[in-house]
Amino acid sequence: MFEKLFLLVKNNAGTAVINNPVVPEQYRDAVINEASSSIIEVLKNQMESGRLKDLVKYFQFSGLYDNPLINSAVNKFANKLNNYYNIDTPQALQIADELIPPVMQELIKQSKSEQNKEFALGAMLSKLSGGVGDMGLLLNQMRIA
Repeated sequence: MFEKLFLLVKNNAGTAVINNPVVPEQYRDAVINEASSSIIEVLKNQMESGRLKDLVKYFQFSGLYDNPLINSAVNKFANKLNNYYNIDTPQALQIADELIPPVMQELIKQSKSEQNKEFALGAMLSKLSGGVGDMGLLLNQMRIA
């Protein structure tokens, strides 16, 4: 799943990273990796902090629940750009704003696709939790409740 997320980010990184003169060419893959890890960290933190139900709602009803998660991923990624790649804050936020929201929307879309089992919500949550238990059973219980 993590490799596929990297590819998803890379496929959306054209204007924000790959064709952006602010991001030095030698760091572009690393920056794409930072974007992927920022998304993973935010989703994982959501689970670990006991907000699994909110995370599930985000994927089920993305129009209602996208702002906190997307904003958190944008800010985390912008901080990494600023701290590790010396990209000033306004430019870092612009890059993050151009890249993270479309990737998050694509992630939601792919999580609902029958063709992409790796991004299915149960599989994704299992990977984020380190493979602890069957998240599909938990998801079914949450949908019933």
